[in-house]
Amino acid sequence: MMVTEKRKKMFIGGKWVEKDEVIHVYDPQDNSVITTVPKASEADMLVAIEAAEDGAKIAGNMPVHERVIIINKAADYIEDHRDIFAETIASEGSKTITEARGEVVRCINTLRLSAEEARRIIGETIPFDQMPGHENRVGYYYHFPIGIVAAITPFNDPLNLVAHKVGPAIASGNAIIVKPASMTPLSGLLLAEAFEAAGLPEKVLSVVTGSGREIGDILVTHPSIRMVSFTGGVETGEKIAKKAGLKKLSMELGSNSPAIVLQDANIDDAVSSCVAGAFGAVGQNCIGVQRIFIETSKFNEFVRKFVKETKKYKTGNKKDETTDMGPLISEKEAIRVEEWVNEALEENAILLTGGKRDGAFYTPTVLMNVATDAKIATEEIFGPVVLLFEVENLTEAIEKANQVNYGLQAGIFTNDINLAFQAIQQLEVGGIMVNDSSDYRIDGMPFGGVKGSGLGREGVKYTIQEMTEPKVVHFKLG
Repeated sequence: MMVTEKRKKMFIGGKWVEKDEVIHVYDPQDNSVITTVPKASEADMLVAIEAAEDGAKIAGNMPVHERVIIINKAADYIEDHRDIFAETIASEGSKTITEARGEVVRCINTLRLSAEEARRIIGETIPFDQMPGHENRVGYYYHFPIGIVAAITPFNDPLNLVAHKVGPAIASGNAIIVKPASMTPLSGLLLAEAFEAAGLPEKVLSVVTGSGREIGDILVTHPSIRMVSFTGGVETGEKIAKKAGLKKLSMELGSNSPAIVLQDANIDDAVSSCVAGAFGAVGQNCIGVQRIFIETSKFNEFVRKFVKETKKYKTGNKKDETTDMGPLISEKEAIRVEEWVNEALEENAILLTGGKRDGAFYTPTVLMNVATDAKIATEEIFGPVVLLFEVENLTEAIEKANQVNYGLQAGIFTNDINLAFQAIQQLEVGGIMVNDSSDYRIDGMPFGGVKGSGLGREGVKYTIQEMTEPKVVHFKLG
């Protein structure tokens, strides 16, 4: 099996391909080399696109029942090899082994959902006689696959976020080319192995490893690519949108997620949810809690309990079952987080706990008295740092929560249904979690944001809608 090889290959049109030029894959914990993967060239990407042109025809003609069987077999393969998948996620990325196992479970669920939704790609009849003079016309519409999907995936969920693009693409009869993050390509290659073992026809799926700067442009600009599905940073997303041309775009571009804690909330539940939401996956989570707004009467209690729970977090060896938080994806990222925190401290922010770096490790950090226009308060930290703000009421909390150019998800803790609905209506986000932190998602819900947080919606059913087009069929009767 591919998983036993030290030197990995990439998957182009159903073939495993080696290259002389390679990219080293490092374990961020100690910067040791795990393995290498091929460094694809523009020519390699053109080969993948040419294969996908045939693959789109193959996939589009594949009966639904065959798609269902193949996707479920891929899920079975992952379930049978779940330890290898979890070990790979934990080795190449930042997640602890416990978090990695959870991602494997979610990936299996994502694929099974994709198989289920393949059965539900349906259309509707259209009452043409709603228009006077059209009483002799009948018809309907159905959904057809768009063709070839280009998927560009991030490092923070290197398996499940790939599955969120591959599963729906295959379920809806498309070919797909995945360009995984250069830092975490191994999980995506394992997913390709699962689909190969499941009997997916050649040319339907490619996983091409390489530098985004070298192969990204040709992938997103090629006229045969009909949709670009991208998860990553807003700057890269904007560049892709400008280059892609007349294509469908689906983009999840991160966030700066707020949580609001009102005076009638269960403070212990709010603290527990927000600590987990802030520091899970080392804070490298697009819906992780970054800013918390607490009503004055509960501010001191919340701060005291939040800091106490944060200090319990164990940072260390990510393969240790007792570890709560491992390293960031690289020392470079840890240095960036450290610089942002230090900049805030120079502007009179107060450090309540954390603020220490050791290589790629950065301790769980809690700040208060941060200026609302500071970089760390307006940009996406993507690290284990959370900011606490005191507010007079919900109106002030909503106003401050909406000040950033992101709007993915938010959380509010309250037992007052009227206040909950005020937040639901006024928070500028794609999802709001009541009595839970912003860091909540199941793979079947529509997932996406507003403003700088992206375009379109993911979540299996909703991704399939993005990856298909409606075709109207009309009959004029005699």
